[in-house]
Amino acid sequence: MSGWREVPTLSGRHVTLRPMLREDRAGLLQAFEGLHQLFHTTVPDDTSIDGWMDRIEGDTAAGRALPFTVVDAEGRIAGVTRFMRMSEGHRRLEIGGTLYSPRVQRTGLNTEAKYMLLRHAFEGLEVNCVQIRTDFLNHASRRAIERLGARLDGVLRGHLILKGHMRDSVVYSILAHEWPGVRRNIELLMARYEGETA
Repeated sequence: MSGWREVPTLSGRHVTLRPMLREDRAGLLQAFEGLHQLFHTTVPDDTSIDGWMDRIEGDTAAGRALPFTVVDAEGRIAGVTRFMRMSEGHRRLEIGGTLYSPRVQRTGLNTEAKYMLLRHAFEGLEVNCVQIRTDFLNHASRRAIERLGARLDGVLRGHLILKGHMRDSVVYSILAHEWPGVRRNIELLMARYEGETA
């Protein structure tokens, strides 16, 4: 089976990314507590999570997504992320659909998770391009993406309507020839968290 169809388990010091399972439902709902006020994304709740998981499973079956449950160093579910908008023929994908529990935000967990996802994309799947998108108004997310070393491609104006808010989506990317430099940059960022137990 192609690596483009298999969700691997990626393990680091602060975080493990493993295949998302239906059995993760309760843990994900607990991780999502405190996120429902976010205007720039839709966060599943008890009434919508099953349909949300159905859609992700459909994208996975169609070869468009690989979903990961994010588990912290203590073994607790801390959120979810995924490869999405995958195109094996064009050797490209997007990292997105990321939701983290407030208790792990602004810790070493996110930096290490992005590092492992990017390393698997470029070194495992041998992609040409990884995209990351965020809301134009989500300045914290934009700073975090830029800190990784992703470069701005542009803004998709009026791209989505979320909770009555018309979202302009900012598109960033990293190309394969940029990955060695980006990798070194992220490794330096992760070194800053060496004393933490995210």
